[in-house]
Amino acid sequence: MTSDDRTFFQFEADFVESLRCIPMAVRYKLDTCGVKLKLEHWHQLALPEREQLVSQACQTEGEIAAYRKLVRSLVWQHTEALPKDLPIDPAPPWLKADQISDDVQQQSAELNVAIAPASWAALSPLQRFALCKLSRPGHENRNFLPALQEFGLP
Repeated sequence: MTSDDRTFFQFEADFVESLRCIPMAVRYKLDTCGVKLKLEHWHQLALPEREQLVSQACQTEGEIAAYRKLVRSLVWQHTEALPKDLPIDPAPPWLKADQISDDVQQQSAELNVAIAPASWAALSPLQRFALCKLSRPGHENRNFLPALQEFGLP
């Protein structure tokens, strides 16, 4: 992960103070360590535990393993159930600075926005992750345009 792993985006501003929703920085880490954390699990966590998941490092192999163990432990403590595993993509689209994901291109085209390859490459992995997640088919994509604007792309 990069130095922006504790970043909150402006499009998340309506819930960041209370952490009532899972911020993109945590979702990035969950995808990295292969844990599916449901919103109902997140709501069971105390605010200091949520803040710990925001700030805990998840970049090196050891940090990723520790983060996975922490998430699973916290969910178990509150629910007596373990969260499901997520498959870990060995080459996720947000780490491909030279290739804009198809979902992002399609969602951008629907908004008549063209993302230049150099602009995509200039984004941080967390920013690219956010755009990838916000452009997935079958999901509400209301924050996609605000994210594009926040990242200086339209």
